[in-house]
Amino acid sequence: MRKPTILLAIDSLMPEPLEMATQTGYAPALQFLMENGHYYPNLVSSFPTMSVTIDSSLLTGTYPDKHRIPGLTWFDDGEKEIVNYGTGFTETLKLGMRRSIHNMLYRLNNEHMSSDVTTIYEELATRGIPSASINAFVYRGNTPQQLKVPSLFKALTHFEDGKWTTEAPPILSLGAFQKISPWNFTFQIAAGNYRFAARELQRLIRKKKLPMFTLCIFQDLDLRIHFKGPMDLKGIRKIDKQIQKILNMYPSWEEAINQNRWLIIGDNGQAPMHKKRSKAVIDLRKVLKKYRIAKIQKALRRKDQLVFSVNQRMAYIYLVDQKITFQEIIAELKKDKRIDIIAWKENSKVNVVSGSKKGHLRFEEGRMMTDSYNQSWNVDGELDLLDLNKTETNHIAYGDYPDALARLHGALHSHAGRFLVVNAKPGHDFKAQSTPPHYGAAHGSLHKQESLVPLIITGTEEEPTYPRIVDLKEFILRMLD
Repeated sequence: MRKPTILLAIDSLMPEPLEMATQTGYAPALQFLMENGHYYPNLVSSFPTMSVTIDSSLLTGTYPDKHRIPGLTWFDDGEKEIVNYGTGFTETLKLGMRRSIHNMLYRLNNEHMSSDVTTIYEELATRGIPSASINAFVYRGNTPQQLKVPSLFKALTHFEDGKWTTEAPPILSLGAFQKISPWNFTFQIAAGNYRFAARELQRLIRKKKLPMFTLCIFQDLDLRIHFKGPMDLKGIRKIDKQIQKILNMYPSWEEAINQNRWLIIGDNGQAPMHKKRSKAVIDLRKVLKKYRIAKIQKALRRKDQLVFSVNQRMAYIYLVDQKITFQEIIAELKKDKRIDIIAWKENSKVNVVSGSKKGHLRFEEGRMMTDSYNQSWNVDGELDLLDLNKTETNHIAYGDYPDALARLHGALHSHAGRFLVVNAKPGHDFKAQSTPPHYGAAHGSLHKQESLVPLIITGTEEEPTYPRIVDLKEFILRMLD
């Protein structure tokens, strides 16, 4: 008989603190699943390493060049507007609460994600296999679901009478908007906390309504690490206690893995910030102060020259003034040695330079070299800019930037417009107008600190083709088939 697959995604779970937590008794449930399954400390995330982009790659099995969700914030060149799914309260307030909520709750799944890709939920539905999404903002399926905004927040949305119909999996839990258990409660409106998410999953198990595939996301660890730093074990312990309660729904923990397949993943890591905030922050408004920068609270004006969309340690810089060249902006960016990678596309090629290293790298999809994931590329220039190593047989191995060619290519081809992708060196993050601060740690960049996350597989001997989040969709569908 086919066993249900339960995927628990723990936001900002990283290999080193996970291993320390399991070795010191902080996380007995995760320790049990690791010891009775397979553990991978090097699962490669998507890019930018921001949750909505990562979850879109997880569900569609593609990078942003296919699924079209470029980051937590980006600039829509067609509509001439900044799209923001909720980067922080002040930024959201200035952009417009109603618009941001509409982007996050509706447009992300029903308009922005490409119709050329399919999600796990959509593919399972065509095979008659039920599925569930708990606590995930990215949830697109093909079952119409009517969601309802809590009465106190109806005025903050564009939805008529506080209701809207969305395409979702057959079972959907989304904070106060849609619940599996009518008695479950959360103070967080848009999504539930880790206790809420665990109770929703327990409800499915208790009522024997667990579908063949369930994605359940625990988001709380991310916020703790932003303030407390990457080695915060108390956050892992709190989530582990909820996983213990889930395993306790069965006669024994052994029976839990006999009856189900369990996948545990982190979605992104986090890089610790420089202790001095003044040195940690790269203020793009100061770096490019000679240009007229669009205000996020105003519609794009004819005199505006640049637009910034900051995704913590990664940022998109849009050249909306056609008279400005890439080279003049790059010349200013290269003056700041804290900027690690500067990339842009010209014709079919991706170009890479750096604020801290010399040289120029160009690459495109081709046949010259093959990388660790059997992807083929034409590469020319200074390989050290992306820490690439080439063997005598024209094989590419990755160092500090896992799967860098495909992930960078994906971001630069994720949406229309003239823009640069910039990454900060570890210890630093970007700032623009009203960007929220991150005192302990931050993520978003291409670096391995944010890109390598743990994967635990228990209850099956099957393995993914490659240890990448983008390969988990195929792996899950293969198990369910």
